[in-house]
Amino acid sequence: MSPPNLSRREWLKRASLLGAAAPLGIASLPAIGQLGLQAPEQLIPREATPGLPAKLFAFDPSLYRFTADEDVFLDDIEQASFLYFWEQANPKTGQVEDRGSADGGALRNASSVAATGFGLTALCIAARRGWEEDTAVRDRVRITLDFALKNIQHQHGFLYHFISGETGQRLLNSEVSPIDTCLFLCGALTCRGFFDDKEIQGLATEFYERIDWTWVLHGGPTLAMGWLPEQGFLKSRWDTYSEMMMMYLLGFASRTHPLTPSMWNEWQRPRFEFDEIVYVGAHAPLFAHQFSHAWFNFRGMHDKYTDYFANSIVATRIHKMWCLELAQRFPDYADDLWGITASDSEHGYAIWGGPPAMGRIDGSIVPCAAGGSLVFMPKECIRVLQNIREKFGKRIWKKYGFVDAFNPLTGWASSDVLGIDAGITLLMAENARTGFVWEQFSKNPEVAKGMDLAGFQPNSKG
Repeated sequence: MSPPNLSRREWLKRASLLGAAAPLGIASLPAIGQLGLQAPEQLIPREATPGLPAKLFAFDPSLYRFTADEDVFLDDIEQASFLYFWEQANPKTGQVEDRGSADGGALRNASSVAATGFGLTALCIAARRGWEEDTAVRDRVRITLDFALKNIQHQHGFLYHFISGETGQRLLNSEVSPIDTCLFLCGALTCRGFFDDKEIQGLATEFYERIDWTWVLHGGPTLAMGWLPEQGFLKSRWDTYSEMMMMYLLGFASRTHPLTPSMWNEWQRPRFEFDEIVYVGAHAPLFAHQFSHAWFNFRGMHDKYTDYFANSIVATRIHKMWCLELAQRFPDYADDLWGITASDSEHGYAIWGGPPAMGRIDGSIVPCAAGGSLVFMPKECIRVLQNIREKFGKRIWKKYGFVDAFNPLTGWASSDVLGIDAGITLLMAENARTGFVWEQFSKNPEVAKGMDLAGFQPNSKG
């Protein structure tokens, strides 16, 4: 195994350059009830999401409530995904492998700080649901945060994308990555919100306050995508809609090195159009509409530009429609089998998705495309995940849940699980069921502060 030759940031830069000229056009485990535990209370507000185009939606899909059987199924997914973060982390350092065999196995000693951020959040879910002993979970969180502060190479608080899980040293000539550091930070802050533990809270705070957000500006109005010791800052910037909203919001709220809130107006919000429906889009795979939403609850809120939660619902439905149009070329795509986002492929790590189409689409299915969209279209996304599990069985469902990707037309299936893909599925499944991650993350006062400084307001009712 090796992580992708290009970092996510590098391929996003290349995809953006290419896309700018294009026309707009993650064996069953016992459910929580079977463990004799009380399920978390329902936390999600039931108000409708305004602004959904009637042409696409006869009803607000995010208001759907899972049946008892569907809830058991999601619990299976969550527990299997969590097992990845529990077993595929170095027990001495807490750092999570970027990827691992879907059947389990020895650590490969190539960690991703982003995967560790998802893993920190997964530990909160596991503690809440009783999947591991509370003492063991807290110990893992402390080890992870302490190691990150003392041993992981960094520049001005920002971590390298790929590191050795054993030593914390940079791997694969990877970049110092603001977005991946922020994913780690979101996990740390979720732990700070959830655990009534002064040591954990102190470590998370120290990590946050060490980050010098202004350093990554490098004299510009937006954040640079990364920094390399061999060449300095990357020329590409976080200057257009993507998964990067979390960075600016947490940067605004920083106590030690804050960003200027007016920077919220400095990044572009491209208008995409599909079947005469206009929405804010990204020249990037579907996860661009998911990652910030895993921690920040944008539901019922808007800034002066748009309602990003409603926008992600629209983007997800349009992605499904686009996949169904591809059925003329790839007959496996169907109403209960769709979803393409950055993932493994038969030819290596692929940056694919759409619309507009990017990458060499070949009929592959990426389970985390639907898994990461469970909060937006729960009924349709869980139907996809159930169909994948029932139809393809042991070929695609392993120890850690779904393999990263598979192709029904050729019989190919990835042998691996990727941490960020298992992570987005786990977090969004929990949010779709209970809103738990949103609730714990929002206990950090910086969350509301960042959104307030960016100009977010509640949607009007009526």
